[in-house]
Amino acid sequence: MIDYRGTTALVTGGASGIGKAIAAALKARGATVILADINEDTLAAAAAELGTGTHTLRCDLARPDAPQRLIEEAFAITGRLDFVCSNAGIGQNKRLLKQAIDENAERLFNVNLFAGLRLAQSYVATLTAANARGRMLFTASENSLSLPAAVKGRGLGLYAATKHALLIMLEWLRDETRDAPIDLHVLLPGAVYTPLVAKNLPDPAMAPPALNLIMPARCAEIALKGMDLGLFYIPTQRHLLDDMQPRMNAMRTSVSALEL
Repeated sequence: MIDYRGTTALVTGGASGIGKAIAAALKARGATVILADINEDTLAAAAAELGTGTHTLRCDLARPDAPQRLIEEAFAITGRLDFVCSNAGIGQNKRLLKQAIDENAERLFNVNLFAGLRLAQSYVATLTAANARGRMLFTASENSLSLPAAVKGRGLGLYAATKHALLIMLEWLRDETRDAPIDLHVLLPGAVYTPLVAKNLPDPAMAPPALNLIMPARCAEIALKGMDLGLFYIPTQRHLLDDMQPRMNAMRTSVSALEL
């Protein structure tokens, strides 16, 4: 089990949902927690809920310069930064044939994909300069792996594209940082009862069974367990593996048909 006592952890998107739950779990294990989010009011509320010793930093990770500044400001709070959770993300429901490639689409990719890379670049540079070692967890999605059966028809194509891209980027990043002072993990949540989900589902008890909905605290518990075990891929529900099979089966059919 990783000992977080005396460490400092930065969690983006930390004011609500999965981010706040991970921050709470880290704090319960003894970490000093820094919450980063775009909304000052929800940041203040989350910090008050987590209690004394919780720090906050407001930032808009869609801005190209924000990740580096955030890493620098987080490091300055305690003079160390042992763990970064790149969790901030935004959603969008729109069918692809009607999707405008506009500033909203660009913001989706900037927050869900490029912010994570920029954070990693700045964090590794900071660790190297400080002769320290760190750990980084990225929140991807079940949509990184497949088109989940439970969400078909919901217009998640562009959102899924950002999360699919995030996963392959992290696989390459893991390969490129084997000699760097950092350990990488990717959290792959299925349906989690976050504020985004709550907008359309006021009562989690009414969730369709196929959704396999879990609460943020359970997601955080799995995330920390996965890191304790040294896992790179950290899925939160069993059905993620099942949802990957249609693609694998179709590839087997194609390989066979092409006589490869």
